[in-house]
Amino acid sequence: MSCTESEPASFMQESLCQKLKTTVSICCGFLLNQHYNPAFVSLQMMKHAWDNYKRYAWGLNELKPISKQGHSSNLFGNIQGATIVDALDTLYIMEMKEEFKEAKEWVEKNLDFNVNAEISVFEVNIRFVGGLLSAYYLSGEEVFRKKAVELGEKLLPAFNTPTGIPWALLNIKSGIGRNWPWASGGSSILAEFGTLHLEFVHLSHLSGNPVFAEKVMNIRKVLNRLDKPEGLYPNYLNPSSGQWGQHHVSIGGLGDSFYEYLLKAWLMSDKTDEEGKKMYYDAVQAIETHLIRKSSGGLTYIAEWKGGLLEHKMGHLTCFAGGMFALGADGAPNDKTGHHIELGAEIARTCHESYDRTSMKLGPEAFRFDGGVEAIATRQNEKYYILRPEVIETYMYMWRLTHDPKYRQWGWEAVEALEKHCRVDGGYSGIRDVYNNHESHDDVQQSFFLSETLKYLYLLFSEDDLLPFEHWVFNTEAHPLPVLHKDNGNKEENQK
Repeated sequence: MSCTESEPASFMQESLCQKLKTTVSICCGFLLNQHYNPAFVSLQMMKHAWDNYKRYAWGLNELKPISKQGHSSNLFGNIQGATIVDALDTLYIMEMKEEFKEAKEWVEKNLDFNVNAEISVFEVNIRFVGGLLSAYYLSGEEVFRKKAVELGEKLLPAFNTPTGIPWALLNIKSGIGRNWPWASGGSSILAEFGTLHLEFVHLSHLSGNPVFAEKVMNIRKVLNRLDKPEGLYPNYLNPSSGQWGQHHVSIGGLGDSFYEYLLKAWLMSDKTDEEGKKMYYDAVQAIETHLIRKSSGGLTYIAEWKGGLLEHKMGHLTCFAGGMFALGADGAPNDKTGHHIELGAEIARTCHESYDRTSMKLGPEAFRFDGGVEAIATRQNEKYYILRPEVIETYMYMWRLTHDPKYRQWGWEAVEALEKHCRVDGGYSGIRDVYNNHESHDDVQQSFFLSETLKYLYLLFSEDDLLPFEHWVFNTEAHPLPVLHKDNGNKEENQK
């Protein structure tokens, strides 16, 4: 069906053609000659993001799409190519074969870890190690396996602490680590040291070296020895004393992906990792008891806990939890499967409202439920949007697990908003204030926009047999890793 046909258009065609006809280059012009497929639009968005990165920032970490030059982040030290490595699997999944080939050649010739650089262990693990592992599993290209294992070995000195809880920052030449100076009493951060498990288990699987898996299993041993306040996990843990720092708890920033990785460790183990399963469902029970609340307007949200007091704020990062609750519903104890799906649906609705209540229909970095407001950012430093994926991630999981069409509709609303407000000549940029009618761009195209946001949109509008959940889990940067079925080891040997 084209935009000119007389039959009623679907909501996606109608909205695309009518609302964006004059402002969006991905519009009716090419759709007239295309079999209409929303996944095709996300592919075109990927092409725009990638082509401009290649044109203006090739080989550098990220793109400044308005300045049309490279953008550097201290998260990666002077390791380069974050966007290339982060985007490898998206290029492969979208069958952008020439672009994937160019990216692979850059990795072969230019991706260098022999640098004197202090890096974020967490960020380098989820983006670089995760991206390389995923590219290997999808393509079978040996260069990606070798680079992943090489980088994994360079990260191992981060675990050289009295407890084995790793440092947040590591100089990968000297092997000297430290923690963020702002983190409570020299603590490591729950979301950072708790978001290594999937990648390190796969590093052991692919290298035959058990040390990677041993390092992350030790983290669990430390956590299981500790008393948890009200069953909750504080965001800070001192790697020298093995004791909690401040009793702050968040399912958003500083905590988020720790919980995600407990569930996904169990799923990735072909549901044999009973320890991970128990830790996850016990944590969800504590979260539901102490953090999940309902606003007077009927919106379910996840508050933050500070020494027993609730702050009625929810971050954009926390919006991943809707998809997590739904993904974990099937294994929920005490016949709570339906309840966990409903919880996921309620979080998805709240996060959609945080988008819908802005001028730009893009969600703020954080939104509040106090002072008479609901799902609205009240502080200027929380009104920005940096191309984050978490809301679209939850839509994708909710669609796959319920097939309720509203999740695709909501995803399409996000596409429209991204195209209208974030797309610029030189790529895609974040926005400084989503409540303002006029765009003020931050001039950064984050690598996770290509790795996560666009991939989750593509999967939302694709068939369920593309990366099916029974065979793949996604790391927190949306890099798919295969479930380690009991016969996987033999398969690997047979492939070599």
